Amino acid sequence: MSPFSGKKSEDNAPSKSPQAADRPSPVAPETSPPAPDDDWFLPEDTRRDVTRLFEKLSGPVALEVFTAPGQNAPYNDYLLKFLRDLSRLNERIQVKTFDLSDDAAKTRGADFSPTLIFAPDDLSIRYLGAPLGEEVRTFMEVLLRVSARQSGLSEAAKKRLADLKDPRRVTVFVNPACPYCPGQVLNAFRCAIERPDLVAASCIDAAQHAAAATARGVGSVPHTIIEDPDGSLAPLSILGLEPEDRFVTELMTMQSTPARADDPDAAHDHGHAGDVTVKEVDVVVIGAGPAGLTAGMYAARGGLTAVVLEKAVIGGQVSVTPQVENYPGFATVAGGKLMEMVAAQTRQYVPVLEGAGVDEIKIGKRIEVDGGDTVYLCRAVILATGATWRKLGIPGEDRYFGRGVSACAACDGYLYKDAAVAVVGGGNTALTEALHLARLGAAVTIIHRRDSFRAEKHLVDALEKEGVQVVWNTVVEEVLGDETGVTAVRLKNVADGGTRDLAVRALFVAVGYIPVTGLAQDIGLALDASGYIKVDAGMRTSIPRVYACGDVTGGVRQIVTAVGQGATAALSAFEDISHPYWKK
Repeated sequence: MSPFSGKKSEDNAPSKSPQAADRPSPVAPETSPPAPDDDWFLPEDTRRDVTRLFEKLSGPVALEVFTAPGQNAPYNDYLLKFLRDLSRLNERIQVKTFDLSDDAAKTRGADFSPTLIFAPDDLSIRYLGAPLGEEVRTFMEVLLRVSARQSGLSEAAKKRLADLKDPRRVTVFVNPACPYCPGQVLNAFRCAIERPDLVAASCIDAAQHAAAATARGVGSVPHTIIEDPDGSLAPLSILGLEPEDRFVTELMTMQSTPARADDPDAAHDHGHAGDVTVKEVDVVVIGAGPAGLTAGMYAARGGLTAVVLEKAVIGGQVSVTPQVENYPGFATVAGGKLMEMVAAQTRQYVPVLEGAGVDEIKIGKRIEVDGGDTVYLCRAVILATGATWRKLGIPGEDRYFGRGVSACAACDGYLYKDAAVAVVGGGNTALTEALHLARLGAAVTIIHRRDSFRAEKHLVDALEKEGVQVVWNTVVEEVLGDETGVTAVRLKNVADGGTRDLAVRALFVAVGYIPVTGLAQDIGLALDASGYIKVDAGMRTSIPRVYACGDVTGGVRQIVTAVGQGATAALSAFEDISHPYWKK
């Protein structure tokens, strides 16, 4: 979670809703007399963090907010207070507020409360709904980039985007708990900053603007829709977070770019669109889950130069775990928060690059790690590529993926908080997902093929306490639905063969994981019978100077074991670089 995450509760709301003026009303700038502590919305420690961050502002940022009394009042109140505080912390943040009934709303095309627009005279970037939770860090980065008028896109992406000839309208649907959403929103907003003449981008909170989400068939987030405003090309719908290069390619072509079969999050189509940067380091770590982050830290502490590359979200599977209750030192901690702390510690030692996929590894005198626009020449590589969710392989699963079928309750659960949902599986992940959904308010049914759970006892006890219904000795045979999405699942009892349909609006799949081993297979690493990378006690693979750690090696899939393996892999790399065993 972001340290700037705001409160959604009405406990802090004023006794009267803020009323927008008939004319622009700038919020008090930094030069106003200091406000008393009880007049601030943001806590003191957050104000200190924001003040330090705003030292990077290089120019003014005009923000326009449109609200309507009685529509989404808690979110209006939060956004107005939040922006008021930001403008008081730095005079470069210039906020104007309007009522949706004002002529300015018609001029800007604002018809939802709240709507937040960045630099409306120069750019086409807006939020529909107040940025909350994970989206606050996106908001802060966009503030800095708009201030500097620098998109932050790679040089290759800029060159590609310079060839765009026709307008594009990009809409990204999100929810505050989704760790994958900020990256996709940044993809859209960076393109809008780079090409303000042709790209318009909007971020819509699917929970705050449920009508828009329903109208566009959103059943999973992030859900991106790219449109040609002229209507000459069919809209392109994208599910999930994409690497920057893939996003830019699809924005330009309005056509989906396939990813590798074993790695649905990755796009291995970089090519080398422009000049390639070559960097030399001792160790390249591929993957920034708990194993990869720890490996990067330990490599640097051993005196090696290192970089950690992550194609998707830093933290891996842990970042979407609602609560972690078995990590030493924490009775309970949100998975995203835990990984934020680990990543922050690792960044004190090495660069951790998000959205940095790897296309190819070449083994030579130096190992070459090809990241598309950057090629790393290194002495050792550590694979911490993790695992991805296992599909059921049943009719309807792919058809309704993103429209009711999901593998991430933390990402998509809020969309079904008042609905009947099913979770299939019987391990720790399945029960954790079910508990999260139940606590959101969903009516949850767990479907398990056995007559007892494989999960830890405390999770089973918590499930019973929540009163979650369980259907034993049963499998899901088919996902049923219509044009709106999932409507039911067809169940089969494995004991008597009987079938029936269970009406649900969503199915969350938690039946295990498969290792992400595309890169490992490309270079010929030995895999075990289940497809995991074979390693010895030192995390050495079948090829010298290549190491593996974490979920990609199989075994006990726990955060503590991943951390231990990451440390071991880095220590082995240090030892082997110093004393190459393969030369003896």
